[in-house]
Amino acid sequence: MSHELINRSSDLARLRDSGYEVEIRVGHLLVHSIPYVNARREIVFGTLVSSLELTGDVTKRPDQHVAFIIGEHPCNKDGSTLTAIVHSTCRQQLAQELTVDHSFSNKPPQGYSDYFEKMTRYIEIISAPAQSLDPQLTAKTFKVVDSPADDGVFAYLDTASTRAGTAAISHKLRMAKVAIIGLGGTGSYVLDLLAKTPIREIHLFDADEFLQHNAFRSPSAPSKEALNAQPKKVTWFKGIYSNMHRGIVAHAFNVDDSNVTTLSGFDFVFLCIDSGTARKMIVDHLLSVGVPFIDTGIGIEMDVEHLHLRGACRITTGTPKKRNHLSKRIPFENELDDDVYRSNIQTADLNSFCAALAVIKWKKYCEFYADTVQEHDTTYTTAFNLLTSEEEMI
Repeated sequence: MSHELINRSSDLARLRDSGYEVEIRVGHLLVHSIPYVNARREIVFGTLVSSLELTGDVTKRPDQHVAFIIGEHPCNKDGSTLTAIVHSTCRQQLAQELTVDHSFSNKPPQGYSDYFEKMTRYIEIISAPAQSLDPQLTAKTFKVVDSPADDGVFAYLDTASTRAGTAAISHKLRMAKVAIIGLGGTGSYVLDLLAKTPIREIHLFDADEFLQHNAFRSPSAPSKEALNAQPKKVTWFKGIYSNMHRGIVAHAFNVDDSNVTTLSGFDFVFLCIDSGTARKMIVDHLLSVGVPFIDTGIGIEMDVEHLHLRGACRITTGTPKKRNHLSKRIPFENELDDDVYRSNIQTADLNSFCAALAVIKWKKYCEFYADTVQEHDTTYTTAFNLLTSEEEMI
């Protein structure tokens, strides 16, 4: 992907063809072997770094004018700091494999037109003192830089994390295998959120077809032709989210006693089903093999007199370290047939909210988000707009 990105982006190709040592790493642009003067008046070499803005698989005009360096802070030839571009001096981990030492700020009135202009301007400023001491010095080494192999998770670079400087934090979400059991309203939104994370494989388990009523409480907007084809849910959603995430794996069957051992090798499981007996069987197995999980549930009642609905969402987390609350928090009996939710009522808002709560909790489990309370059961009720957090880790 890195070489393809350089070839397709005229500004990056121009940098490379001009002789600069160009590398694309975890959504950032690196130019190596930049000569400069340090505080001891020595000539040293560093690496200039910039986040990347992309449109598909080509670069766009940079929105960020700040740049970084791996190395000491550049100085004038007398060893004094280059104050004109000083931004901050703080060792910062931009991504798991990328740590920088200083940042610079030099913003022309009109901004930078492309990455060739941005990087060469910074190189000119940083290298000028060194070149005044030795005119033969140049960052144009014409050396070929081997880019790291593409990790294969995303079909295109995750520039959202690099823009925000959270790529190193996002690395905490790199689980090998995560399962979503049930691709109904909540499960499909769980997939929508997980597809934006660097999980290696996201496995989908559901035997049902994707039908017209499913379209009204799931992400995306299927055509009439797609609905008439009645694809399996797992096939439909794999087709959509494989456009972004390469590790979507479809299993067009329900998890039962005959195949529940399939879940033994997973790092995490999301349960998004409404069968209490199936839930009990799956939870018992996950507990026996030490696989952490989150169980989701939605309940809706209709107030006939006032003609409105009362809804509630629940997410319950089970881990090897916290499991004594599960029997009182998770409904292991089959739900009543008169529950309005079981009629496939259109409550995409509650489905997506329940999914968001579940994924947020998973991210806290991964230490992506801080988790001061460490709750293992969360409920939300619409009528009182009440969000409760219970079953804290003791």
